[in-house]
Amino acid sequence: MQRVVNCILRDRDRVLLLKKPRRGWWVAPGGKMKPTESIMDTLLREYEEETGLQLENARLCGVFTMCVEDEGRLVKEWMLFTFFSDRYKGTPLEKSEEGILAWHPVSSLSRLPAAAGDRMFWERIALRQEFLVGRFVYSSEEELLRHTLSSLSGTEEIQS
Repeated sequence: MQRVVNCILRDRDRVLLLKKPRRGWWVAPGGKMKPTESIMDTLLREYEEETGLQLENARLCGVFTMCVEDEGRLVKEWMLFTFFSDRYKGTPLEKSEEGILAWHPVSSLSRLPAAAGDRMFWERIALRQEFLVGRFVYSSEEELLRHTLSSLSGTEEIQS
């Protein structure tokens, strides 16, 4: 199973996101783990590669199982570990090889072109650093079919 890490970096009332060219969707910067890396090593390496920034004090705030199904059959599955930070060193790259970097107001996160599941948890993590666990199932066409999302504080569970 592939393991992927990303980070929601907040600076005041804005979050740094990366617009991927393939779909034109915004993502939290990060990337795939190498077999010999820890989750934190991957986060720090991938984030700096994609943004030019060195994260400080990153905290794990989400663990998500991401799936793709085709006609009810599981085609792909990966684990996504989402971190939060509000401290960093450096200046964002003017041009990232991975796409376009831009700061977005936290209040706009749920409306940006992005994977439907990402939009569900970005704002909660950016505002409250709430620890969330979930499972998101997409079609081959990247349409969200169903999901569960729970807060470990026990405050809510959302299913569809």
